[in-house]
Amino acid sequence: MTSTASERRAFAHKINRTVAAEVRKQVSRDYGSPQLSKKRGGAHHPLPLTEVVEPVDFEEYVSSHAPAVEPGPLRQLVEFPQDDLELLHQDKECTTLEPPLPEEEDSLDPRVRDALAVYTDDWLVIQRKYQHYSTMYTPHSSERQRERQRGLVKQTFELDEVAATERQDDQDDAKRRSVSLDETPRGSWASSIFDLKNSSPDALLPSVLERTAAEDMDCRNTEARLQGRHGDLLGLYPPPDEDEAVERCSVPEVPKEHCGQRIMVKCLSLKFEIEIEPIFGTLALYDVKEKKKISENFYFDLNSDQMKGLLKPHTPHVAISTLARSAIFSITYPSADIFLVIKLEKVLQQGDIGECCEPYMVMKESDSTKHKEKLDKLRQQAEQSCCRLGRFRMPFAWTAIHLINIVSSVGGLDRSDPDSDSERKSHGTWNERKKKGFERMSIGDDMCNFATFRPATLTVTNFFKQEGDRLSDEDLYKFLADMRRPSSVLRRLRPVTAQLKIDISPAPELPHYCLSPELLHIKPYPDLRVRPTKDVQEFPARYVYTPHTAYRNLLYVYPQSLNFSSRQGSVRNIAVKVQYMAGEDPSQALPVIFGKSSCAEFMKDAYTPVIYHNKSPEFYEEMKMKVPANLTDNHHLLFTFYHISCQPKQNTPLETAVGYTWIPLMQHGRLRTGSFSLPVSVEKPPPSYSVLTPDVQLPGMKWVDNHKGVFNVEVKAASSVHTQDPHLDKFFTLVYVLEEYSFPFRLKDVIITESNMETELKNTMAALRGALLDTCVRFLHQLLNKLIQLIVYPPVIAGQIVNLGRAAFEAMALLVNQMHKNLEGNQDQHGRNNLLASYIHYCFRLPTAEPMMPPTAGTHTYDMPMQYATLSRATARPSSLQLSRSKSISNSNPDLASTPVSPDEEVQRIIGSKGIDRSHSWVNSAYAPGGSRSVLRRNPNSSCELKQLLHEELALQWVVSTSTVREAALQQAWFFFQLMTKSMSHHLFLTSKLDIPRRQRFPDRFVDDIAALVCAISADIASRYHKDVELVERLNTSLAFFLNDLLSLMDRGFVFNLIRSYYKQIANKLHTAQNPSSLNALRMDFIRIISSHEHYVILNLPCSTLSPPASPSPSTSSTTSQSSAFSSMVQDQGVATMFELSVPFRHQHFLSGLVLTELSLILEPDGEGVFFLHKKAISAVHSLLCSHDADPRYSDPQVRAHIAQLYLPLLPIVMETLHQLHDFTETSPARVRHASAHADDSDPDGSNTISQSVAMAIAGSPLPHAKANAFSLPTVRRMQCVSGPFPIQRLQSAFTQKQAVRHVFIQTQKKVIDVRSHEPVFRKTATE
Repeated sequence: MTSTASERRAFAHKINRTVAAEVRKQVSRDYGSPQLSKKRGGAHHPLPLTEVVEPVDFEEYVSSHAPAVEPGPLRQLVEFPQDDLELLHQDKECTTLEPPLPEEEDSLDPRVRDALAVYTDDWLVIQRKYQHYSTMYTPHSSERQRERQRGLVKQTFELDEVAATERQDDQDDAKRRSVSLDETPRGSWASSIFDLKNSSPDALLPSVLERTAAEDMDCRNTEARLQGRHGDLLGLYPPPDEDEAVERCSVPEVPKEHCGQRIMVKCLSLKFEIEIEPIFGTLALYDVKEKKKISENFYFDLNSDQMKGLLKPHTPHVAISTLARSAIFSITYPSADIFLVIKLEKVLQQGDIGECCEPYMVMKESDSTKHKEKLDKLRQQAEQSCCRLGRFRMPFAWTAIHLINIVSSVGGLDRSDPDSDSERKSHGTWNERKKKGFERMSIGDDMCNFATFRPATLTVTNFFKQEGDRLSDEDLYKFLADMRRPSSVLRRLRPVTAQLKIDISPAPELPHYCLSPELLHIKPYPDLRVRPTKDVQEFPARYVYTPHTAYRNLLYVYPQSLNFSSRQGSVRNIAVKVQYMAGEDPSQALPVIFGKSSCAEFMKDAYTPVIYHNKSPEFYEEMKMKVPANLTDNHHLLFTFYHISCQPKQNTPLETAVGYTWIPLMQHGRLRTGSFSLPVSVEKPPPSYSVLTPDVQLPGMKWVDNHKGVFNVEVKAASSVHTQDPHLDKFFTLVYVLEEYSFPFRLKDVIITESNMETELKNTMAALRGALLDTCVRFLHQLLNKLIQLIVYPPVIAGQIVNLGRAAFEAMALLVNQMHKNLEGNQDQHGRNNLLASYIHYCFRLPTAEPMMPPTAGTHTYDMPMQYATLSRATARPSSLQLSRSKSISNSNPDLASTPVSPDEEVQRIIGSKGIDRSHSWVNSAYAPGGSRSVLRRNPNSSCELKQLLHEELALQWVVSTSTVREAALQQAWFFFQLMTKSMSHHLFLTSKLDIPRRQRFPDRFVDDIAALVCAISADIASRYHKDVELVERLNTSLAFFLNDLLSLMDRGFVFNLIRSYYKQIANKLHTAQNPSSLNALRMDFIRIISSHEHYVILNLPCSTLSPPASPSPSTSSTTSQSSAFSSMVQDQGVATMFELSVPFRHQHFLSGLVLTELSLILEPDGEGVFFLHKKAISAVHSLLCSHDADPRYSDPQVRAHIAQLYLPLLPIVMETLHQLHDFTETSPARVRHASAHADDSDPDGSNTISQSVAMAIAGSPLPHAKANAFSLPTVRRMQCVSGPFPIQRLQSAFTQKQAVRHVFIQTQKKVIDVRSHEPVFRKTATE
């Protein structure tokens, strides 16, 4: 018997293997055959899945099916909510108690007016109210999954229990063989096997023997299954990989002022061995490596009240803002080369620096009794000097603190690890991330984290005497370099013994009692009477790419050196008085100079320190001023040179003027900054001198050293009004001249008149590419606003309206592309620059008034009727854009002369052809927009405004653009797409068109432009996917996001046709593609982004009845039978159509049909589907299901039933696909091949391998799964090429397990099928 049974088993096994192989070959052959594809495409309309069906006319259906037709909760599935779009005015955060505004309120300079409009207007945010339900902003991530799993009870399934029971039985057998009765204690599990009498009984099951009707048992089971169920079951499944979520995006950061790492320095006390006179201190940061001063000066006064009293006659009023003893310094680029330099000054007295420092270096506090008489004499001299020369200072001593020693020696406090999770997530602003990058540049810089070190209190004891001939910054940098490596240079300097006690610590995030660089009170500031802390203005060592968001207009003047060696007369103790003059009269000196310490807040003049008996002194002084809002040609800086008489003499004045020079601040519309070498006049300047420079040889004037430049001075501006870039300044100046129509206007050597204004403006716009990028970024908002204004409101020149659309579009495209190339670290995963994205999201708005009418802040109305006219559009439109009416496209291209078969092919031929001839189009015509004759005359009898729509002009200019401009626009397509989207949205609000039908919202010409643009970009994607991989990926996602946005604004049927056009372009290229997997991946990403729309369910018309009579969508009343079986449903063709990707299904559920079609095609056995494509397709479907499952809008069972119908074709897709899938219960070489197929798609042999388990399942034999769980995840060893489980298991687990199938499709139980009757089918599928 044993031999016979063995032979039978061998014979049967051999037959089964043979049958399995034949079945497998037949299934694979049939599955990939065109006949089966046609069958899957639909029995009545044999359209294969590779072709996209014509979508439903969405607007027509919605207009004929009012939401009220559907009962109850189903109304929300018919149309978008009325409040889908919302316009929000968000208040800008003001960090100070007083708004940072200029004191002048009337007749503001146009630069200041525009800057204030940018800095004070509220943020204008237009958003889709329900977009947070989309997977764009609420993705199914690991973090979200952990939140869902909190408090859940572990689920145990039948298959798990069977496997566990069998394993337990094996353990019991082993114990029975190894354990005897005498060795086991009574009452234990092992003893109960042999001692049943004394074992404890199990709990009784009272109803186990009761007779219960099948219906009652089903009801009980149904109720038991519904108890304790999780509402978001699919969301509990492991989330997809982060890189698969291509639809992921985040709201841009709110624009804010740049801020580096901040340290706080508190000056506690300053003591010398002797106290005889007041001493004043200055703090500033210097970067030795960059040789740059990286902060403004902070002045402090630690003198006793007795010493301060000596200067009371010179400072009758002391402002509390000048009493600060602590300062906050900002450091954008931390470095090991940064020093905190401390300089000390004293009141001017007779004698050079060495003589005045001598008492401090030789006298000790312990010797005070010994030198009492000498000290009294010194105090008396100091008192006399303070009384007579109290307004003048002289250099005294200096020292420096190497900040890296503070950070490294004290040790870091909670210093962040560069590889920490927070760093990997790339959170924070661009400047924060850039700072972190600089922290890792070298070993030294890695320790320069000035934000987290432990506070330190230092006592500085060694000060170096100032050298009268070595006061320049260049000398200081040499000294600082020597401080890093102590050398003989510093040893030669005699130290001044003193004790300066300071505290250095990381600055708190919100310091109290802090003043801004403009002396505004920074929040929080609880009490205005408390001694303040000053926020010190930073001068970053390198460029900072952050736009200005607040008004700032400061000027810094640095006198550097003076050469009066050839000046005749007594000129030795020289002080330079600096004044900011509004005119030439002495009374017109403005009180705009910031005070130092223990003085008035603002003053009319400031003096440099005096170097005793030096005719060629060097200076280190910094003079800070606030620039008036209204600058004129008469505003200038006046420098007056005085000889100071240190020794009182009869008939000798204290000050003797010995020279004059000046700097006009406004010239040719620009604020003059930079380094100047100025000649000095011996006499007072003549009348009207302020409009000229001192370089002009004025008649009758005497000059020092024959009119040579003898005074060197540097002027810097920290301004959010004046760009200080010649290209930007010229552009803004011409725009303001045009707005105010102030012709003629002199711009350097050119006289701007009406005749040459257009040419000059276009040349200036083209020259913007030469502007410094950091300046363009700092004034990004104003620059883009002006370019947009020139498009929306074409300027009027000599009664003619000139269209500058092309020039503005080109300038914008080149600027945006330049930012992308140079700021690669400031981009998100889709290549979008965060600065530009934040501008569009928060700042951009359509101009609603003519430029010459200054906009009034805070007044916005959205119900006013507005009339628009677009220039040169009706009569001079390119024939290539008349899509439906074009017969012959070009006379020079014979390939385009034939009549296209369809509009899609027509667009493809027009735009997709690289050799298109535009010579007969208006594009190259002088009358085209931007052409030399592109003008329209304003009708004097017309009262309507002539205004262009930004989105229309952008679309048109993009379509007709060529060469470098078109390439630049393609590189940053996302920017123009988002700009157009917000322009369209804002336009709908401004014109109150949100309530009208979508087909009436935008004119046909704009719709044509959008169609041509989408088709052109689709052609670029299809033709350049193998050459410009990075560009095509960005372009593909940008186009998908754009169409996603258009679904909320335009005719949705039109957008569906754009999607269909894209699909046709890609499909045409697939036939000849060398690497079709890349194109398939692009198309999968495209449809995934489209499908991430928050109203994806509504867009698929889940309640529609558009199917033809042969396959109608079943109604609720016709499918309530509880006894219908799957076989009877297949016979009913109407219901069967719902379970396949038929033409009616793909027609009425367009997006869902595309997603499921992609899944079906990618999983075909003879297709070139590789592992990463399987993963993409399954991840997309999984993400959608999780999104629906967690969406609170779809909690009603009736609503969920209709949503479930959108996924009915998923069941046959899964079951048909199982025949060629790998066996994931054991190691299979084929899986590694699938995972690596993306690298080599030419090896099809591995797909013929049939595992034993699959063969036995096909042959009808049971699987030997007693020792393993069929749903266990693959081990890491078996998945070497990818992380996470193989994606098809995700599909099986999500759609074939009993619990998941019931959860997703339970709502169709009473509408379509009886799920319970098919549980064995699903169990068998899972077993297979």
